[in-house]
Amino acid sequence: MNNKITTILFDLDGTLIDTNELIIASFLHTLEKYYPSQYKREDVLPFLGPTLRETFEPMDKDRVDEMIATYRDFNISNHDAFVTIFPTVLETVKTLKNQGFKVGIVTTKLSDVVMMGLRLTKLDSLFDVIVALDHVEKAKPDPEPIFKALEQLGSKPEEAIMVGDNHHDILAGKNAGTKTAACSWSIKGREHLAQYNPDYMLEEMADILNIVGAKR
Repeated sequence: MNNKITTILFDLDGTLIDTNELIIASFLHTLEKYYPSQYKREDVLPFLGPTLRETFEPMDKDRVDEMIATYRDFNISNHDAFVTIFPTVLETVKTLKNQGFKVGIVTTKLSDVVMMGLRLTKLDSLFDVIVALDHVEKAKPDPEPIFKALEQLGSKPEEAIMVGDNHHDILAGKNAGTKTAACSWSIKGREHLAQYNPDYMLEEMADILNIVGAKR
């Protein structure tokens, strides 16, 4: 094991599991209900990453809870038809776990839907800690979720790396003092993530093994 990195924290959506099309469809369904014919696919891409409240509240603060409920109802109902796991993820997380690394998830999704995705993709037994939106006061890019995960794992920021597909993940890692790794398969594109100067850019999830000194 690399002496410097003992702990790997992962974002979930767009990083470990491919929920992009589910999220896009959920936004388009919700926005079509409240703002008919006003939003197209490219319009909702910036909404991937922030919390639902951060997205919907500026649109209509009086109906934000109703919009979130509409989104979540569609999202959960269609979850299993859309969600898949990204290549090399399962093998990589198993390898890290088997070699004694601490692995956790830090996500802006609610914990009940997190578990739906993990069970569907056979990842549900592999993580030492999961910090979801309902476990914290402030979401990424605030460092609170990362600090909470590290505290539960008994790890320090300087021995951890945050892996994610969104600039919120990179900024959260930097704000918490961890190393950061960006996923080049992000729907927002590697150029978008490169602007935030992650320490590493992954071409596939298995690349993290070399970074942390795990045996492949």
